[in-house]
Amino acid sequence: MQNELPLFETWPLRVPNIAKEVEKTRALTAEIRAAATDEEALKLVKKYFRASDKLADQVTLIQVRYSCDTTDKKLVKAVNILDEQIPLLQTAETELRKALLESPHRPYLEKKLGTHLFTMYEFALRSFDERIVEESIEENKLSTAYSTLIAGCKVEFRGETYNLSQMGKFMQDLDRETRKEASKAYYDYLTTRADEIEELYDKLVKVRDKMAKKLGYANYIELGYLRMGRYDYNQEDVAYYRDQIARFVTPVAGKLTKAQLSRTGIRDPHLYDLAIQFKEGNPLPIGTTEEKIERAKKMYDQLSPEASQYFRLMADKHLLDLETRPGKQGGGYMTYFPIRQVPFIFSNFNGTLGDVDVLTHEFGHSFQGFMGKDIKVPDYRTPTMEGAEIDSMSMEFFAHPYMDLFFENPERYRYVHLADSISFLPYGVTVDEFQHWVYLHPEATPDERDAEWSRLEEKYTPYKRACYKDNAYMSKGRRWLTQGHIFNSPFYYIDYTLAQVMAFQFFNLDRKDHELAWKRYLKLCKMGGKYPFRTLVTKDHMKDPFAPGVIEKTVRPLLKVLREYNID
Repeated sequence: MQNELPLFETWPLRVPNIAKEVEKTRALTAEIRAAATDEEALKLVKKYFRASDKLADQVTLIQVRYSCDTTDKKLVKAVNILDEQIPLLQTAETELRKALLESPHRPYLEKKLGTHLFTMYEFALRSFDERIVEESIEENKLSTAYSTLIAGCKVEFRGETYNLSQMGKFMQDLDRETRKEASKAYYDYLTTRADEIEELYDKLVKVRDKMAKKLGYANYIELGYLRMGRYDYNQEDVAYYRDQIARFVTPVAGKLTKAQLSRTGIRDPHLYDLAIQFKEGNPLPIGTTEEKIERAKKMYDQLSPEASQYFRLMADKHLLDLETRPGKQGGGYMTYFPIRQVPFIFSNFNGTLGDVDVLTHEFGHSFQGFMGKDIKVPDYRTPTMEGAEIDSMSMEFFAHPYMDLFFENPERYRYVHLADSISFLPYGVTVDEFQHWVYLHPEATPDERDAEWSRLEEKYTPYKRACYKDNAYMSKGRRWLTQGHIFNSPFYYIDYTLAQVMAFQFFNLDRKDHELAWKRYLKLCKMGGKYPFRTLVTKDHMKDPFAPGVIEKTVRPLLKVLREYNID
């Protein structure tokens, strides 16, 4: 079926009739409640799964096409329709799930489908009902408005106009004056839009707080954890985990930054100097986008037959949109089409080493999608966010031996990638703790939010704040305004850090026993989301990141690896 798949650009786009989908869902709910036998109930659940997959294919295609071109008026209209109508369908689906939870056939269904599915439905039931439809519509509109605003940012630099992603290349340029000038242009522009972005976020915070309180929660944190599927850990676990990062990783990241500045010989470092790792500049990938894709084919050919088959399929069917351009959303993602059983990778190449990270990170997500494609229960095909990020971040490290395909000095890439991955942990928990503070203080002013961000940077990344001199935007505490997860996916960030710790475990194991590491990775991908995060980790015979001492024991061996790299 996949080999017969037409090219992505030829897929027909149809805006689904959500009103009809709501009617169908309500009718199916009534049938489930009236089911006379266990077998009949199971048959109806499978019917719901098929309908859900079909609708997901249609909605996902609209969302992908829109992210590729936010200026297309037809796509803008389609996304606006979905923003308004999807919450109505969520209400109908909530009633269907309630019917399954209350069904006398539940014991049989749990036996056939697994008990975790019903835990997932219980969380869904507790996180949404018709009382918050109006707020959900408003949340969707505000989220889309933020994405559109960021995608439409235009920075004037040396007589040309660039989007935010395109500016990244100049801000990592070897020439310090170019970096300085690019950084000034970038942050001066963001300053002109900052109040507008702050206002959007203020509205998002207040509407989310209202949703939570309508549902009977003390604050949005409780609702946010439910929406994120935090089945087996809580706020206290996360707070302890953040503390472990602050105690052990923050000092390590500070030393790595000090070593970086020593290598570059910059005695008076500014923000625009932090992106440079070597006097000669950062390692840059070789070749055009097409050449990088061809090199990635060779890499996955060598890594495993499965990886080779699926990457080649994605390249051949144009399921990769990699280059940045005006009107395109920022960032990167992988999404999945359940009927067609293929993923799609979206990114914004800008000529930096991050381009290669995309080819490994997002393909890791895609690879899990392929491995889980035959799972019949849609909710089980992919893990929760922190589980999914293990798949992507671990693939980055499985790709390390093949970096000679992409870089003239692959050792330098490996060093930078590993050092940056370690240093990411303190930033990741900064984002997380910031969001906890925000939703505990929903009435805070924009200035108070910025001040809290600054306080958390002093706590987790003080070595960076010391370089903010002469940059009013960053000194004020506005770094978070371009972190899209904070706006569009609240509490989706600690997931990256948990997955990073897991990826380090795979990297440590891979260096000792590649066959065992790859075997465990395949098992993890195939399990999909059949289990919650901590159970998934345990079943794969890996160490729980929340457990005492695991972070230090995982990160410490990496410091030896960094010392072994030949980066001179």
